[in-house]
Parts: sequence; C-alpha cells; structure tokens
Amino acid sequence: MQTIRFATIGTSPITERFIDSLAYVEGAEIVGTHSRDIEKARSFGQPHGATLFFDDIAAIAASDEIDAVYIASPIMAHFPQARELALAGKHLIVEKSLCSNVSEAMNLFDAAHEAGVVVMEAMRNIHGPGFAAIEQALPQVGTVRQATIRFGKRTSRMPRLRAGERPAVFDPHYSTGSLMDIGVYCIEPAIALFGAPSHIDARLITMPVPGEPQNSPYPIIDLGGELLLSYEDETGRIATVVNISYGKVGDGLAPSEIQGEAGTLLWDETSEPCNVRFSAAVDAGYGFAAAHGELCEIEVEQLPNDMACEVGDFCRAVRGEANARALMDRCEEVSLASLAVMDEARRQSGMRFPADDA
Repeated sequence: MQTIRFATIGTSPITERFIDSLAYVEGAEIVGTHSRDIEKARSFGQPHGATLFFDDIAAIAASDEIDAVYIASPIMAHFPQARELALAGKHLIVEKSLCSNVSEAMNLFDAAHEAGVVVMEAMRNIHGPGFAAIEQALPQVGTVRQATIRFGKRTSRMPRLRAGERPAVFDPHYSTGSLMDIGVYCIEPAIALFGAPSHIDARLITMPVPGEPQNSPYPIIDLGGELLLSYEDETGRIATVVNISYGKVGDGLAPSEIQGEAGTLLWDETSEPCNVRFSAAVDAGYGFAAAHGELCEIEVEQLPNDMACEVGDFCRAVRGEANARALMDRCEEVSLASLAVMDEARRQSGMRFPADDA
C-alpha cells in the first residue's frame, strides 16, 4: 500500500487532532509541519514525529518528500495556499470553510482537476458513522417536509469581543465569523442530504467589527443566525423547508431533526452526530400534544478520533479507489453549494470579506 506522507499548515489544536487521526488510518503518516515561524514549526512538529519543517509554502510545493498537505490556516489564506500546492501536484485536505467564497472554491477545484490531485474540505461530520446512520435511516421518514439542523456553541472569545478586542474568529479580514466557523457544520449536512436549495432566506445576528474604520466596506461580523432553505417540487411549489440554526453566543442543547410524513429522525451533536433515533408517525386523532411512536435508537459507532473517517476517505481517493473518487466528486458538489448558500446569506445581511473584492 502506498504510504501517503502529510505535511500540515497551522499549529492549532485542530492540527494536533488531525495528526492524531493519522494513527487510525492505515498508510498515512506525518512528515512535515509549517508555521510562519520556523522554530514554531519545529517545536510543534518534532514531538509528533515530523522531520521536515517549513516557513514557506513554496518549499512545501517543491518538496518531493510530501504527497499531501493538511491546511488549517485562517480561511482567507486557504485559497492562495491551496491553489499553489495543488498546481504543484500536492493532494489537499483543507479545513472548513474551504474558501472565503464559492468563486475561490471553483477556482481551486479547477486547479485541482488540471493538476490531477484530490482536494477535499475537512468537514468531518459528513464522513463519520453518525452521518452514515442518518443517511441510511432517512427513507424511514417518508416524504421529508421539514428539518431543523442546529449547532450552538458559546465561544470563550465573546468577552474579548464585547470588550472591544477583535479576535481572529470575528474578523472579516480573516474571512471568518460564526457562519463560516459554526454555521457551516449545519449547512453542509443539509446540502449533502437534500441538495442545493431553491431559495435562501437568511437572518444573521451581526455587530460592528471593533476598530474597523467607519467607512470600511467590511463593517459587521455575525454572531449567529437562522437560515431557511426552501426546496421546490416539480410544479414550483415549496415542498420542503430546512431551518439552519447556529451561533457562537450560547450553547444549543436541542437535537436536530428531520420530519417526514412517515416519522421523525433525531440526533444530537451536529459537529459529530450521535444518539440517532427514529420515531414512526402515529395517527392518534385529535389532541393537544404531538403523538409519536417509540423512539428507536440507531446504533452509531463511537470513535476515538472522528477525523480519521475523512482522512481515510481522502487517502483511498488519492490511491485511486473508485468509490472514494466518486465520494470526492460528491464532496466537491457539497462544498460548492454550501459556499454558495453562505455567500447568499452574507449578501442578504450585508456582511462582506476583502476576499469578495479580490
């Protein structure tokens, strides 16, 4: 089996989690790490077994000792870094959100196709056993009419933001904000399950960006919000609506659910779906409370590091396995459609990034 040699860009906890996931993927190993500070790249990489250290993207692109790169830099850097590496023949896993907007993502995938490399967004919650269980159980609900996919997670950076600081995760110059960081976890499963919507109605909670000049074209950032994705039937009437509820100002405790004419499917933890259960519809006649059948638990394998699922899919695609290649095609469609939804949500709210004007 071809061993796929990875380098990483970024030294955050998510990069450490990625490196840890390689231990659960056959034929994958870490060989290099990158930081803008070469000593930081070394101090981060050596304990994990890396032997190559970089402070220059071009050096990674030129190295014949690296097959693939995991990119966990700020979102605004994803596109230029990924495109350079793809055109140099490196396969890529790029952290969510893949790019600042759909235009960048289309350009990146075009470059990947030209170079014959695999580019995959690191959206772990659509690669793991929880999402697979939801997909497999979906036919039981019958015709889907409504769904709500939720993810609320209070950030420890909120007090800093309220105090007038500008954490990177709330800085439009980094192509960030709650939608790009948290909302994407809800949007991508919705797109993967139901496809691109016919209509998008977005209501984002925004605030002024601390320290941004008054005449700046990037004056606001989002804290959370709601998106309504509508799906038309063949007659042009709305047949299904999917509510996306996300935010970084509070902890969401309610489950996500898909309501169909034959039953309801529920699950917890949108970022790592678990506790999946199904309730068949019950016709109990007139009543003031919803009637439902017994909640049937659907078994979901618990993993020590769920990032191993996406890395395994990626490595199989790099090796040319047909099923994995087909999955990468689907993931590309989901990434592009999801960014198009987020672009439209930002447009409706008046939230722009410098990358939109590049």
